[in-house]
Amino acid sequence: MKKMILTGMALLLSVALAWSQTDDAAIEAQMKHLIDSINASYQYQTGQITLGDGMATIQVPTGFRYLNAAQSKQILEDIWGNPPGQATLGMLFPEKMGPLDSASFAFNISFEDMGFVKDDDADKINYSELMTQLQKDSEKENEKRAKEGFEPIVFVGWASDPFYDKEKKILHWAKELKVGEFPDNTLNYDVRILGRKGVLSLNAIGMMGQLEPIKGAVPAIANAVAFTEGNRYSDFSKSSGDKIAAWTIGGLVAGKILAKAGLFAILLKFGKLIILAILGGGAAIWRFISGRKKQEEEATAFESIGTPNSSPTDNNDTPVA
Repeated sequence: MKKMILTGMALLLSVALAWSQTDDAAIEAQMKHLIDSINASYQYQTGQITLGDGMATIQVPTGFRYLNAAQSKQILEDIWGNPPGQATLGMLFPEKMGPLDSASFAFNISFEDMGFVKDDDADKINYSELMTQLQKDSEKENEKRAKEGFEPIVFVGWASDPFYDKEKKILHWAKELKVGEFPDNTLNYDVRILGRKGVLSLNAIGMMGQLEPIKGAVPAIANAVAFTEGNRYSDFSKSSGDKIAAWTIGGLVAGKILAKAGLFAILLKFGKLIILAILGGGAAIWRFISGRKKQEEEATAFESIGTPNSSPTDNNDTPVA
């Protein structure tokens, strides 16, 4: 599977680099064929899904489909360019979209085994101050990313303010992120469901233009996930030796701002569909392609007005001075 994906991505790059020699319709047709082939290679599920070792279930909401953990990990790392070691219990995609569709988004599901999270601080958090601190923290994280060869990710601010439903034990918030030199900002919408032994995370990955559809899907997504008996928040038992998490509600929001950034193989339209961010090299590829195209356009324009040794003619075949 991984070999097929990498081969497909290499073919997409070769198509992009050959764009000056092929007409628009042919390039778009080739791009569409390759993207459709990759999207069709995944096996989705609907209905009720058991997550992990049975600690929780999800009833896939109407309009979505589930992709298992193995396939989801491959998308996160090999298609979207995240660092290796991404945690996932599976992903939810809109039913008519795949990981390489420019309008698509996804919810990555994972579990953080941190223990029982107390929510005593939920009403005391100043999220404006927290945002400022996280912006400073992201600068330090980017120094580490640069050393590892990854694009910088700048925390722009809240795309949706943090909100905690104390009755349902559900916390959600959204971050706007600037990834490298890409022109469109990335959206991370985090949904956390508190349980007895840790927190289920549903991290929505998309672009800022998708804020409204993602935000609109959050209630249905959150309500579709449930801890099984014995794993619910209400099942916590201190006398049974249950561990209490070091983090509180504020800590969940503040925790590793760049850990789930979700880099996309971004599809942009610049006269044609061009795949960027291929295996982390998107910015360089974009500069190469756009620079090459610019040079070709300048050369064509120069030839059209003539060189010192040429004698262009007008419509009457009369030499132009």
